[in-house]
Amino acid sequence: MADVSLNNMFGDHMVLQQGIKNKVWGKADPGEAITVTLGGQSHSTTAASDGAWQVFLEPVHEYGGPHTLIVNGKNTITFNDVLIGEVWICSGQSNMRWEINKSNDSDLEKASARFPQIRLMNVPNVGTQEPQWNFEGKWAVCSPDTVGNFSAVGYFFGRQIHQTLGVPVGLINNAWGGSAAEAWVRRDKIAEHPTLNTIHEEWLKREADSKNGEAAHKKELAEWEAATQAAKNSGSPIPPKPKSPKNTMTENARPGNIHCGVLNPTIGYGIKGVIWYQGESNSARAYQYRELFPLLIKSWRDEWAQGDFPFYWVQLADFKAEKASPSESDWAELREAQTMTMKSVPNTGEAVIINLGESQDIHPKNKQGVAKRLARWALAETYHQQGIAYRSPLYKSMEKQGNKILLTIDHVANSDKAWRPFDVSEPIGFTIAGPDRKFMPARATILTDGRLEVSNDQINDPIAVRYAWADNPVCNMYTANGLPLTPFRTDDFPGITAPKPVK
Repeated sequence: MADVSLNNMFGDHMVLQQGIKNKVWGKADPGEAITVTLGGQSHSTTAASDGAWQVFLEPVHEYGGPHTLIVNGKNTITFNDVLIGEVWICSGQSNMRWEINKSNDSDLEKASARFPQIRLMNVPNVGTQEPQWNFEGKWAVCSPDTVGNFSAVGYFFGRQIHQTLGVPVGLINNAWGGSAAEAWVRRDKIAEHPTLNTIHEEWLKREADSKNGEAAHKKELAEWEAATQAAKNSGSPIPPKPKSPKNTMTENARPGNIHCGVLNPTIGYGIKGVIWYQGESNSARAYQYRELFPLLIKSWRDEWAQGDFPFYWVQLADFKAEKASPSESDWAELREAQTMTMKSVPNTGEAVIINLGESQDIHPKNKQGVAKRLARWALAETYHQQGIAYRSPLYKSMEKQGNKILLTIDHVANSDKAWRPFDVSEPIGFTIAGPDRKFMPARATILTDGRLEVSNDQINDPIAVRYAWADNPVCNMYTANGLPLTPFRTDDFPGITAPKPVK
């Protein structure tokens, strides 16, 4: 006779999403009667033949608590200090996983982290091809003692939401450093995709090589053990033990690995939305990201079955050495793929941080600035707070006039006063090219109607303009509200990560 049990998403101090039907699930004996009670509502079900059960709570529209969630089967489980609030998943790779302990002003941030209505959950990194039902983790009340090892971007985002709206916030940090986007997607979704299936095929070869490597290593070990025994018998030196081959099968790049081990146990828990900081590990395949990232968002939404919930991400920051001359850039192409996703996938948003990176460190420490730009999206678009600037300007169109190109930019006021070039008065960061497609530094002028006029005296027949098109661009265009102009190019010349033509 098994006791009724629940997924570890449910526990003391948890936050249930306000205003939706929250799913509660667990395991019990087949046929066991289960009753779940929260406040004045009670829901009953019977465990299926495999012991799985689930119920849906009716929406609770009042924020706050604390409430008690009680689950009755052959045994009784009681969860205390349950709050009704806003729940966000904080996901991606190392820049989302990056702890407060390693971020700017960590001592001050921890000392002031007295927010009992913010609740934190860390999901451990488990890479596997077997879908996991549960994970090792529990909710913690935000305090100076608990916040240090939590996602800095996640915490600062949640704190801004909490302080602005005055409601409880639950944050689920499941990020994995260095992870590739394909590891966050169900493997069959990759395999059946008409173009992304090449990722699946490449991994089939790696998996075969891994099995062959394991077999070869076992043979080496057997030979070493025999040689070791012979050496002991003869008094000779013992030979060095063969090193084990690196096992990439349980790591963070194999398609489906993180989905099965990290995401699957949490799918279905009531959430408001997702914040995402990833892309560095896919930068060498930026063109592929144009399809992979939208697939990730769609598959998550389909599996959660909570509609097109908000999905906001951080565009890649500036990183690596500045270059004196214009050049191609895989990081610029990845940023472009992220921006394209925002234009094609509904209810998404991009926090542009082209000024918050560090050339010598892929993990910039200013996570407060990153989180605020994400929070602006959520507060304005999801929570409809008035008067909050949130959308970085986007390139809209170009018009050629003689040896100049005029650029129209969306989401900036039609006035020269709408722009605020940083540090110096003239715009910096533009390049321009003629029919030879060779880009050269350009002079840019802000016109009275807010458009930008770009030219180079050596180019009489310009055909394309780029802005902030580099790994670590020198650029300075911001709105009056301090939001940076989104890096862009007006051309569609094949980039360095574009698929190579088949010969």
